[in-house]
Amino acid sequence: MSLTDRIAQGLAAGWDVTDSATLTDNQTHEADVVVIGTGAGGGTTAEILARQGLSVILVEEGRLYHQKDFKMDELSAYASLYQEGMSRVTRDGAIAILQGRCVGGSTTVNWTSSFRTPDATLSHWAQRFGLDDLTPEAMAPWFDGREQHHNISPWHLDPNVNNDILRQGCEQLGYSWAVIPRNVKGCWNLGYCGVGCPTNAKQGALMTTIPGALDHQARLFHGLRADRLVRNQDRIDRLEASAMGADGVTPSGVTVTLKARHFVVAASAIGSPGLLLRSDLPDPYDRLGKRSFLHPVNATLAQMPERVDPFYGAPQSIYSDEFNFRDGVDGPAGFKLEVPPLHPAVSSGVVPGHGQDQIDAMAGLPWTQSMIALVRDGFHPDSPGGTVSLRDDGSPVLDYPISDYLWTGLRKAFRTMAEIQFAAGAKRVRLVHLDSDWYTSWAEASAAIDTLAMAPHRVRLFTAHQMGGCGMGADPRESVVNGFGEHHQVSNLSVHDASIFPTSIGANPQLSVYALAARNSTRLASKLAG
Repeated sequence: MSLTDRIAQGLAAGWDVTDSATLTDNQTHEADVVVIGTGAGGGTTAEILARQGLSVILVEEGRLYHQKDFKMDELSAYASLYQEGMSRVTRDGAIAILQGRCVGGSTTVNWTSSFRTPDATLSHWAQRFGLDDLTPEAMAPWFDGREQHHNISPWHLDPNVNNDILRQGCEQLGYSWAVIPRNVKGCWNLGYCGVGCPTNAKQGALMTTIPGALDHQARLFHGLRADRLVRNQDRIDRLEASAMGADGVTPSGVTVTLKARHFVVAASAIGSPGLLLRSDLPDPYDRLGKRSFLHPVNATLAQMPERVDPFYGAPQSIYSDEFNFRDGVDGPAGFKLEVPPLHPAVSSGVVPGHGQDQIDAMAGLPWTQSMIALVRDGFHPDSPGGTVSLRDDGSPVLDYPISDYLWTGLRKAFRTMAEIQFAAGAKRVRLVHLDSDWYTSWAEASAAIDTLAMAPHRVRLFTAHQMGGCGMGADPRESVVNGFGEHHQVSNLSVHDASIFPTSIGANPQLSVYALAARNSTRLASKLAG
């Protein structure tokens, strides 16, 4: 057993953890609070409540994986650690959705980028949604506390070449750039964050809040799907859940019923609206599942004269916010510029072309650099987001139409990324777009970008950020929960994840979820303990 493996140590010491695949009989359990989901929101909530002496049961649909399971192998990791085996997409298949499905949620598989909610976003929420308590000044101590708890600070080593090309291009063009804060401790700079950290350096929920909760007598059921919350008048009476079999995806037929004084839903911006919809909870103004946001992401590829080896080193360490709020919060679509790691398996599914085209592109992977733009959605009337609804089998699906407003932002982002890559010395650049060629100059690329169709399935779009669907606001007519995540119509129900964001945020969301969940859980703990 590794001396650094908090999970192995805790299991050996007798943590109350149940692999639901081992259950043979239907059963009922009770606690003060049931927390559904173990990611940034659920883990934070469970630890804060358990430390206050409340009895907590954690429910996770995915399985518990830890250091012994993280073998830096893309294919097995994507199949086991991600929603729908990393094949989750929007309803029309046009946007790939990268989302964790394991204990720790997406914090177990993300690339560690940790940003505070931008001041402009918080100010917009205050003005537009009546969330006056969420000013930058009011949230600062919560960000401070979570940055300490998750060891978040700007990356201290030199960026890898992949990231440094973003810096070089920005400097050549006079665009601002900065170093990304990362939630790591003793990082080995391997670059395989997206398949589970093999050294336990990543300070996501798996290494921090989940052990913190279990150390304080919380109970964890993993491989347990939350089917529906059963209501009695204005209160939730119980959660009905299905145990998954050993494959992690097929129900075994065993049901687990969980009763509590309070229920916290933290199952993600797709999972949480899905659970509330399955539960047929009051939704008098038809807000549930509406205004779901993604940060739609597009990408460009550059072939560089020197080796990039984009699969090694901290995946994300340099960013540019030059274009994020440049035209005002609610002007044309802004975007944050970052760099993705390019590991072979995921790259082969992303790089355009097939057959010999793809073979040639993959052979050039060590010299390939990529940029991505996170387009900020939800701040403009022409950016209303998408809708989470239920498939026939009760599973949630996101319908996300791309408006002309967003296509305009994506086209501008393509142009900006290509410009930066050429400024940093790229030999040639292509868009991750089915109709794109390789372009050998900025002028050629710019002319082509003007003419390429901006349309679903022509532009390859991705997202690792799901937000909204249970939006918070002061007015129940346009929101699902209040500014503390408390459900407007159900008295003992809170939502503590990115689904409560009333817009996207214009930054990687984990720190925003940590901070809001800490704030809202601290209030909930005092109410329940009182």
